[in-house]
Amino acid sequence: MLRDKNLIPLSHQHQHALALCVRIERASPIPESDLSAWQDEITLLCRSEIAIHFNAEERVVFPAARRFAELNSLVDELVTDHHNLRKEFARAEARILSEIDLLKFSQGLSVHIRKEERQLFERLQELLSSEELDRMGQELAESLTDASQSCVIPNDATKLRPAK
Repeated sequence: MLRDKNLIPLSHQHQHALALCVRIERASPIPESDLSAWQDEITLLCRSEIAIHFNAEERVVFPAARRFAELNSLVDELVTDHHNLRKEFARAEARILSEIDLLKFSQGLSVHIRKEERQLFERLQELLSSEELDRMGQELAESLTDASQSCVIPNDATKLRPAK
């Protein structure tokens, strides 16, 4: 299903985060000497986009979804994911993620995003009227005002390298 225009800003942010996840997975195993650079990039993405993104979902999207009993358990899962991912962002900011932790973080973030895209957003597009989606879009636009609108530029240690 095509993404409704009102959810596209969140989907674009999901793409930015997924790009980071793909780069982490492709770079693995990550040398210990590069861990700090990866954690810097994760911290930057969190501060410039993901923290604002999570708040917008929790303030706007999740309450709309909770109106439908069938989505309550999914929303509960997503709220728990946000809680756990915030802990991982804090660990990245404290520079205490190991190479294994970094890979697990990447996989967890990727699974979370796919749940939102493939389950929550798809179902909301079916359940909400176009007027309700438009209202949600207006609220999201206000909530996402301070978020970055572009991908974080990888640094020398975190950019994709050609396959050998």
